[in-house]
Amino acid sequence: MAEWPVHGRISGPIVMIGFGSIGRGTLPLIERHFRYDAARFTVIDPVDTDRALLDERGVRFVREAVTRENYRDLLRPLLTEGGGQGFCVNLSVDTGSVDIMELCREVGALYIDTVNEPWLGFYFDAAKGPEARSNYALRETTLAARRRSPGGPTAISCCGANPGMVSWFVKQALLDVARDLGLPDGEPTSREGWAGLMRKAGVQGIHIAERDTQRARDPKPRGVFVNTWSVEGFVSEGLQPAELGWGTFEPWMPENARTHEAGCGAAIYLLQPGANTRVRSWTPTARAQYGFLVTHNESISIADYFTIRDEAGAALYRPTCHYAYHPADDAVLSLHEMFGQAGERQPRWHILDENEIADGIDELGVLLYGHGRNAYWYGSQLSIEETRRIAPYQNATGLQVTSAVLAGMVWALENPEAGIVEADEMDFRRCLAIQTPYLGPVIGQYTDWTPLTGRPGLFPEDIDASEPWAFRNTLVR
Repeated sequence: MAEWPVHGRISGPIVMIGFGSIGRGTLPLIERHFRYDAARFTVIDPVDTDRALLDERGVRFVREAVTRENYRDLLRPLLTEGGGQGFCVNLSVDTGSVDIMELCREVGALYIDTVNEPWLGFYFDAAKGPEARSNYALRETTLAARRRSPGGPTAISCCGANPGMVSWFVKQALLDVARDLGLPDGEPTSREGWAGLMRKAGVQGIHIAERDTQRARDPKPRGVFVNTWSVEGFVSEGLQPAELGWGTFEPWMPENARTHEAGCGAAIYLLQPGANTRVRSWTPTARAQYGFLVTHNESISIADYFTIRDEAGAALYRPTCHYAYHPADDAVLSLHEMFGQAGERQPRWHILDENEIADGIDELGVLLYGHGRNAYWYGSQLSIEETRRIAPYQNATGLQVTSAVLAGMVWALENPEAGIVEADEMDFRRCLAIQTPYLGPVIGQYTDWTPLTGRPGLFPEDIDASEPWAFRNTLVR
């Protein structure tokens, strides 16, 4: 049995909201790596499917949905029970992240989530236009909360695998590229310094490039949405508009693209769902592949973080950034089935656990492109076999998320008065040092591939040969 290090002590109560696939996987990591009062550990979920895992540990379980109407009355006494500094770990869907983090900060508790979640009904509200349903809009509510109340108890927004871990990968990948280009040594110490290094390195953009090859032992049944992580979460974000951080080098914009009138201005959105929008990308295992341009917070936060502005606030430099996600094959089939029914989700859904997967890896990393070495992928190649060996109750996809939650919790304990922060603003070296033992092989690899490789083929295409990495060439039309 491996000896796992204890990274810190949680002096107050722990409240975990949600006990789905990510909650189950996070539980043993909290047990391994923190000292805490088990009598003040509470899990809240409207479903009690896996309650036995909690009962055998003596963890209190509250079977209830956290809603806009009850969250203050439900959470306040739990987060303040018995003194010390409480810690809220929000791993649920349809829970208003900003409202809950503000409550936590009111009572002096630490907070972390993996997604900037709205309250129930947001994603499928037909009265809201695409812009109002965007991740850009959700992120702006978080930034507004930070402006209203700077500093204070730490609340980490969007700290899973992606968003979260991939922001730490971007910085390490950038240092690797800068080194290999022969740029002067020295690691940036400020946001402006990191943006300056990315511009100096000539990076035009970043794909969050992922290929999930985990293969189920049994074929997907018809009428069932099968995935390796939250079906509710995937469908919700997949039906939001496709969004991407919009780089300053882009010479062309799709006809159905729209900009935002307010906020940081770092992103655009398309008038089509992200899970039905394909892009060309590359990972070491898959090589060239199609991925889905699903909206994610990191596409906006990374582009914003690395923006350089003039004195008037206009962007002088910004990388394009977007997700390029090829989920597990069963999830791809599920998407085809769902969009064949005009986007209506199947009546049944299922998340593959570690015992239902025959083999495969989740290859998740960042592809920095357009620089002097063309493109560089850096990331995790975590297999289901490695996952089974080192952590229970989760598959490879889940462990990449739960280990990032662990890293974020450690960082919060070590930086308890950082205010509201995003993963881009955290110490990437410290976070990766905590997380890497759970990521399997972490590699960097250059490639000569571009979105124009092998094109045009047998038919004419609308491409821009002068800018191989332009979004015009990446978007599948």
